[in-house]
Parts: sequence; C-alpha cells; structure tokens
Amino acid sequence: MTKAEQSRLTAWRLRVLQHAADDGNVARVCRRFGISRKSFYKWKRRRAELGDAGLCDRARTPRSSPRATARDVVSKILYLRQHYHFGAGRTACGWPGRHRSAGGYGRR
Repeated sequence: MTKAEQSRLTAWRLRVLQHAADDGNVARVCRRFGISRKSFYKWKRRRAELGDAGLCDRARTPRSSPRATARDVVSKILYLRQHYHFGAGRTACGWPGRHRSAGGYGRR
C-alpha cells in the first residue's frame, strides 16, 4: 500500500470515528460505512492509545516465532545447499536419478 493510500485510509477511519462521536449511535454509523463494530472499537481503542497514528494498518507478520529453526541450523542448511547441489535428478548420496519411472521397484 502506498503512502497516499495509507493516508486516505487513515483519514477515512478518522472520519468514521468523528461521525460516530457526533451521531452517538455506533451501530448506525457502522451500518452506514459498512464496517463491523469490532473494527470500529479496535480503531477507537488504538486512537485513544496512540493518537492518529494508531489508525494506520499494522503488519500482519508475527513479532516472534518461538518454534523457528535455530540460526546455526539454518546457516548449516544454507551452506550445504550452496556447496552440495541436491535437487531434481540427484539424491543425497550423489547418484543421478536411480529411481525407476511408473511401476516402482521389482517389476520389469
């Protein structure tokens, strides 16, 4: 999302909050603007906590990954990928494609 789109979205959310403050009926304002009351109250809470900057979209990525692979393991994997070319047509022991096509092993 560009900065211009983000600023338009922030201005629109601010307008929704101001309209609700003037009207006093949150359900009616949410119906008029086509949003859920849950979103409305989320924006209202964020604006109270962070000001107008709280109305911007936030990143959806998690802040932490407790089950992430350890850095030393990731670096070892990257090292092996760069120095030993495993992949299509090769197996871990270095033999070129030893598997048979349809039918599997044992049939001729």
